[in-house]
Amino acid sequence: KIGADAYCEDAGDSVNYIKEGVTLLIAFENGTTPITAEPPAHVVVNVTYTEPGVQGDTATRTLKPATIETGAEIRVPLFVNTGDNIKIKTDTGEYVERVK
Repeated sequence: KIGADAYCEDAGDSVNYIKEGVTLLIAFENGTTPITAEPPAHVVVNVTYTEPGVQGDTATRTLKPATIETGAEIRVPLFVNTGDNIKIKTDTGEYVERVK
């Protein structure tokens, strides 16, 4: 396990969506030099700020900005509120679903 602030070029933009404590698959060259880091396909993060949700609006594809606990800004459906836990794709930061 390494922190989200660990740097590896292969992780790309994924580092914006990975919080500390998330396990990455890291390949080493000669047992000491990291050459690739592969994050999990999805992570669950907490929404730290977004505008208030719209009651009952679960069918539309309209998205609004939201800040997650890593500090990254992503787009989420209108029904997502501050404090909600959501699953996102680590390669794109795309919203997948709300998590209870």
